[in-house]
Amino acid sequence: MDDHADEDEDEPVTLSAAAAEALKEFYQEEDSRQKQFEDLKAQVDDEVKQQDLTIEAFAEDWNASQFWYDDETATTLAKQLLKDATSDSRVAVVSAPSVFVKVKQILALRDKSSRPQVSLFEFDKRFEVFSEFVPYDFQHPVRLPPEMKGAFDRTICDPPFLSTDCQTKGEKFRAHGKMDE
Repeated sequence: MDDHADEDEDEPVTLSAAAAEALKEFYQEEDSRQKQFEDLKAQVDDEVKQQDLTIEAFAEDWNASQFWYDDETATTLAKQLLKDATSDSRVAVVSAPSVFVKVKQILALRDKSSRPQVSLFEFDKRFEVFSEFVPYDFQHPVRLPPEMKGAFDRTICDPPFLSTDCQTKGEKFRAHGKMDE
């Protein structure tokens, strides 16, 4: 047995100065993001402040294949989704929280009586801060609350993975969530 191997295991691991600084900056950014998120929780129920919502408070999670649309794309998609929508419209936003945030911004500028009903179907529990949040898992694409099956006349769906399986499951949601024509 090598006596030096045991000695190496007892020595504490140290970071270089540059690595320690990078780690410090990372934690500062995380703390700042957490503060933004706490501020967001306070503002989601305030109609006036909804106009100022941004997706920036929610960090993308690359491990969950979670990437946000840029502002211009999210705005374009939200506007298209809401085009000619009325208070009788039901809108499903599936795994596209950056679009959902834009929808909230746009609707905050509309009279309450003309707003469609919007639901956010999302796996990420951070979005529970929104009353429109519905827990959703692509592994179970048709597991919807009974009152929501066949209830939507508009849907945007951005499956988290580009695999055929995930895309097919996204289509299953659309088929089960869509109103009969």
